[in-house]
Amino acid sequence: MPRLFALMLCLPLSLSCATSAVAQSPDPVLQRFEKGVDRAVERGLNYLAKSQRRNGTFDGTRGESCGIVSLAGMAFLSVGSTPGHGPYGLHVNRCVDWVLDQQKSSGLLNHDSSDKGMYSHTIATLFLSEVSGMVDANRQKKIDKVLPRATALILSAQKLDQKGHRHAGGWRYSADSPDSDLSCSGWALMALRSGRLNGARVPDRAIEAAVEYIFRCHDRHVGSFGYQDGMNHSSTLTGAALLCLELCGHHDSESTVKAGAFLLKTHTRIDQQQFAYYGVYYAAQGMFQLGGDYWDTFAQWMYETYLPKQRRDGSWRHHRSTESDVYYTSMMLLSFTVPYRQLPIYQRDESVK
Repeated sequence: MPRLFALMLCLPLSLSCATSAVAQSPDPVLQRFEKGVDRAVERGLNYLAKSQRRNGTFDGTRGESCGIVSLAGMAFLSVGSTPGHGPYGLHVNRCVDWVLDQQKSSGLLNHDSSDKGMYSHTIATLFLSEVSGMVDANRQKKIDKVLPRATALILSAQKLDQKGHRHAGGWRYSADSPDSDLSCSGWALMALRSGRLNGARVPDRAIEAAVEYIFRCHDRHVGSFGYQDGMNHSSTLTGAALLCLELCGHHDSESTVKAGAFLLKTHTRIDQQQFAYYGVYYAAQGMFQLGGDYWDTFAQWMYETYLPKQRRDGSWRHHRSTESDVYYTSMMLLSFTVPYRQLPIYQRDESVK
């Protein structure tokens, strides 16, 4: 009952969601950084709220992208606000409405005709699945029409019987692509798993094949996972694989433990990568699933490194910026708030394979 559990967590919200969430968390690392994290999260959320337009989109680069809007929506959810409730309930509803209105006849959730549409689509599908059951009756009716079609597109784009062995089970930027990559596949797999937890008819084989693809991107000796092999972009993608495997029932397996050990050795390199904020997000989620020293070591580095990087207006920006500040801020907020355990997708449920 992850949806009900998340709603129960959201009931005792104070005026400051971040303060409430930190106070309830027993996480020792978060407690050491409590004041700084509390303030940073509050400022970051305020930045997102001020950057949002009335139609649900955001100022800045690609602010109309369903992926950007959905990431910001999940950032609002991460501190306990739900659609229509809490300090950012209105902002969550705006995100939901924009994403729902963008669905194409194919089922694609994408504002424009970008050839990388599946990337935004999978993130948007994950977001709608996460808020399903939390929204009002009218929005739920819309979700009940939109979400099955969005999920069906992810399943069809997996092309289980058409891709060669190397790419079988994964996803790429386009729904008709003959190959796959770990980055797109991570979001797609999380969307399917979230849908399954929410009652969607996701075949066992779809999940199994996706996990098999992730292992094809694994260097079992080193412990790393890469973009389309075991090493390429491994600093930023090992966390993605780790999270997906943990959420699909491979908790404390040999490969996830090795991935955690790899990140313990290499996590300080993430900040120098082009996709650093993406890497921090996934590593934070994955290392939290492993817990113990894995999370403690990574979390301390993350807070020490990225708290000072927050800008005066509450946003974050990467020194090799190619995305919008809304994107970077959303990813950092989702990373900082991992211990709050508010998003249903990140609740560990080993019964779901």
